[in-house]
Amino acid sequence: MNSPELPSYCRSRFAPLRRMTMPVHVGSLIVGGNAPISVQSMTNTPTQDVKATVAQCIALAEAGCDIVRVTAQNIKAAEALGDIRKEFSLAGFAETPLVADIHFLPKAAMEALNHVEKVRINPGNFADSKKSQMRDYSDAEYNAEIERIHAVVTPFFKRCKELGRAVRIGTNHGSLSDRILNRYGDTPLGMCESAMEFLRIARDNGFADIVLSMKASNPKIALQAYRLISAMMAAEDFNLPLHLGVTEAGDGDDARIKSAIGISGLLNDGLGDTIRVSLTEDPVAEVPVGRQIAEKAHRLWASADVSKETPATINLFRYEKRPVDTMRPGGCKVGDLNPPRVILPLEMNVAAVDAVRATLAALKSKHSALEIEGIYLKEELAFDKEVIHQALEHLGDTAAFYVLKAQNWPMDALKGQKNVVLLRHPTSIEEAIELLQAMGPDTPVHALDMDPHLLPALSKELGEVPQGKVIFSTTLFNQGQTPIAAYRVLLDILKGIGSKAPLWIRQTKANAIDGCSYSDRLLEASALIGGVLCEGAGDFISVETMDTAEQALVLAYNILQGARARSSKTEYVACPSCGRTLFDLQTTTARIRERTGHLKGVTIAVMGCIVNGPGEMADADFGYVGGQPGKVNLYVGKQAVKFNIPSAEAVEELVNLIKAHDKWIEPKA
Repeated sequence: MNSPELPSYCRSRFAPLRRMTMPVHVGSLIVGGNAPISVQSMTNTPTQDVKATVAQCIALAEAGCDIVRVTAQNIKAAEALGDIRKEFSLAGFAETPLVADIHFLPKAAMEALNHVEKVRINPGNFADSKKSQMRDYSDAEYNAEIERIHAVVTPFFKRCKELGRAVRIGTNHGSLSDRILNRYGDTPLGMCESAMEFLRIARDNGFADIVLSMKASNPKIALQAYRLISAMMAAEDFNLPLHLGVTEAGDGDDARIKSAIGISGLLNDGLGDTIRVSLTEDPVAEVPVGRQIAEKAHRLWASADVSKETPATINLFRYEKRPVDTMRPGGCKVGDLNPPRVILPLEMNVAAVDAVRATLAALKSKHSALEIEGIYLKEELAFDKEVIHQALEHLGDTAAFYVLKAQNWPMDALKGQKNVVLLRHPTSIEEAIELLQAMGPDTPVHALDMDPHLLPALSKELGEVPQGKVIFSTTLFNQGQTPIAAYRVLLDILKGIGSKAPLWIRQTKANAIDGCSYSDRLLEASALIGGVLCEGAGDFISVETMDTAEQALVLAYNILQGARARSSKTEYVACPSCGRTLFDLQTTTARIRERTGHLKGVTIAVMGCIVNGPGEMADADFGYVGGQPGKVNLYVGKQAVKFNIPSAEAVEELVNLIKAHDKWIEPKA
């Protein structure tokens, strides 16, 4: 139930009820309606190399890819799609649709329609040439531009209708037209308006076999844009399927984390009908990750239950950091402008102080850039005061000390301890009241992991607790809801009772969906923790489903990085490669990472061509972009500063550019 001032973008923010859309036929495959989520990928071979492209199409289909996309960067590439479609069908994949990816060239799109089942066009450059000019458009000038675009796009939609082809209107944050940028800025609203212009033209021509995407390299932007386009479509009576993805995500765990944050975050809201996980790896590697994400969504959708709705008070169409009370358990300060803090779970008893010391020392030595700001022990602690004080003395102010299920601790042993947080699990109002009433200025901070629905009855007691003495969390995962829904309920209720208590986001076995493999656990932790962070909340985080403390520490920091909540290493924006790519992206990205991976707080974009390059580098410090075969252009922000550098020299030139802008530090030996 959404409040009147917040337009609805999904059927429920608290239960994974699928948004029902008009089914779109892509060849014999249905996207939307009640059809299963289809998984896509894209070839990265030169399109005119028909043999290599067909071989990659076959490899993708055999890996379980439902839809294969191929770039058509010019008319000759579009013509080659005819032979690719023919050979792919002869190989036994006549039912697997092919999609032509078009930028800039309506003529190439018209040619591609003769050969493939679907064409993706980018409204930012299909009928516009990007000049990056700043100007003010009067309403008359703006409307004249719309009329011009209408004339360019109408023949395309008419031909699609004649041939029974589907279209993806694929908006990219990195390639909005000058007209959109000048009126709306480089914003989610600008992305959505760009797509809506084309949707209205399609409607004028009686064409509706359309899928939409709102891709960005920043998961926050992608989440906001997809939610906004869903609300905007509903307002204008469009009911079209969504293609989900986080573009330019990079490689390895980092790319999977960003994809899970963006894609799973939307699927958990019931949005999304087809997905693509973009990896700067072999395209085949994208398919199993997409299948995992889709299968988890289907399990959630199958059990959706709206029995515990609460009013929606938090605006999910924009990012706004939740204000919280300042507190400092140990050296672990939250509030104000402080970033989220990582709490490390340890599988040991505090009586083994030497084991605590050895574990922390080993982690700090191996991962010196990752601060261990808090720990808690996952077993009940011994009630020996001497052992307690010994452990606390060892930890000092460098890490907060978290305790699980410490219901009967000798509280006098902890009196005045400023780096202690007791994790409690009150299961009734009476138990919660007793805990709150016992809290005073000298008692440790309490983290209450509880059912959010108990909180309204505790308003009086919460108001009497000294500021900075309570943290809230919830690992209650009701069947029929999503893990993130419990935190949304908690945040809505805290806002309703006026509480600014910090939030601890915990990924545990209790709120896992299917955390069997490492990949499953990575995707689920990313979707939950990253999703809440992208909605502006989260002051402490912990990943409690990993096999080792090291895995938990590294994953927690990688999720913070992926959600753009805290930087602990170099951030890479890297495209997944396609037939337009002008150098080997995988090996180049690896070389750049090897030379620059120690630069904490620096963002580097590695882009195969110019199509989305400058735009997706909007928040990057430096860019490495293919300019022509074997040549690279280097950017500072959106501005190209060096041109046509031979690929063999470009990585070192990038390093020199970073040094020239005082962003370089020498790596530790």
